[in-house]
Amino acid sequence: MFLSRRAPVLPTPEEALPGRPAPAFSVPERHTVLDTPLEGPYPEGLEVADFGLGCFWGAERKFWQVPGVWTTLVGYQGGHTPNPTYEEACSGLTGHTEAVRVVFDPSVVSYEQLLKVFWESHDPTQGFRQGNDVGTQYRSAVYTHSPAQAVTAAASRDAYQQVLASSGYGTITTELLPAEGRPFYPAEGYHQQYLDKNPAGYCGIGGTGVSCPIGVAKADG
Repeated sequence: MFLSRRAPVLPTPEEALPGRPAPAFSVPERHTVLDTPLEGPYPEGLEVADFGLGCFWGAERKFWQVPGVWTTLVGYQGGHTPNPTYEEACSGLTGHTEAVRVVFDPSVVSYEQLLKVFWESHDPTQGFRQGNDVGTQYRSAVYTHSPAQAVTAAASRDAYQQVLASSGYGTITTELLPAEGRPFYPAEGYHQQYLDKNPAGYCGIGGTGVSCPIGVAKADG
């Protein structure tokens, strides 16, 4: 999708691009597959989960196929630059990773089950890359929205590390941090539900083939 020419090293706040006080573009109102609002308002009782697992085109599709997911949108998270553009994020000078925001009904699908989809849909041991996609914007990340999410995410990471290690994989490099203080900036409209608009488009998402021993079976990709 995009091979960064900059060495994959996270910038410091001082090195990061300055960004802007407001978005440089508009975001579509509704999801092209689920026909739900992308940025809300969301119905009462729904919860939010944020994941980074490589190119967000294929990553988003993994989640909108899961029963109980109300809406999904892609964006930039975990960096320093306010309201970045795609080109800025791909430069490696914003510190963001490509992320998917998943709004879900916990009475239908649990956060633990979403984590299973997350772990099994990519290789979380690769650091600043996923397959041929190289750069800090492709790093694996989970940004949690509550103490309960943080506990569940850490437990699932530890469980998956055990089965990965027994299958010959290295240490999980996933960034596991609170979403608070790490704003999610929605990406440009053409990135939202990209693989619905472009069914033959690029998808760099691919897992290890190692099953995560939590939740239920992952959704088909």
